[in-house]
Amino acid sequence: MTMASGRSGPPRPAGDPGAEPPCSVGDPGAEPPYPVGDPGAEPPPRDVAALWPAALEALARASRAACSAPGPEEALRELTRVCPALLGDKQAHVRPGALKPGERPFSVAGAFMLTPDRRHNLLVADVGFPPEQHRLRIDVELGHPGWVVRQRAPLILANTDLDPNFKQILKTARMGSALYAPMIWKGELLGQIVCASQARHTYEQTDLDVLVAFAETGTALWLAHDGPAFLSRIA
Repeated sequence: MTMASGRSGPPRPAGDPGAEPPCSVGDPGAEPPYPVGDPGAEPPPRDVAALWPAALEALARASRAACSAPGPEEALRELTRVCPALLGDKQAHVRPGALKPGERPFSVAGAFMLTPDRRHNLLVADVGFPPEQHRLRIDVELGHPGWVVRQRAPLILANTDLDPNFKQILKTARMGSALYAPMIWKGELLGQIVCASQARHTYEQTDLDVLVAFAETGTALWLAHDGPAFLSRIA
């Protein structure tokens, strides 16, 4: 399987976890702040070094909220709802080729948890997905979530067009850039946190490293809130 590199292009500004993303999360109809693909609209360089301090602050805030959450899905959502605004180059969509005609910059996130029979990945704590895809169930072998289950490793697809094995999972749009971070506890894979954006080359390696930290924290929170028992009830 071809894995696209997340290191292409010059560094660009890290997302502010307290700020709104350039378009509403999960809203493919929102207007971008710059002309889409306008080569004359040169985005400012991304300060990748600023991502980790922002990520630590966001993770600490989300973890505190998750400790008071009423259940495991709500606890995970405290983490997943931060990811679209925090991660990625917020000016990626202005580069030529980042968006195809009719596409708009938006991002989604969620957790695919491995069902007790280990036959499906079940979507929980989703942010930006259509309401009808809440608790979406996909075959455990499908697409890159299936790759993560098999390989038990994080994955970045900077440009999904370059990977012929990419499968569209979001009902409303094909995403152009994606991150996958496994949730592993004592050697057992429980699930994975995913984050995706429609603009190609939104994510790079530093974004994946941050998502891995979120997934590791999410694993502990999931177990602390008795996530496996919750999963057995809904799977």
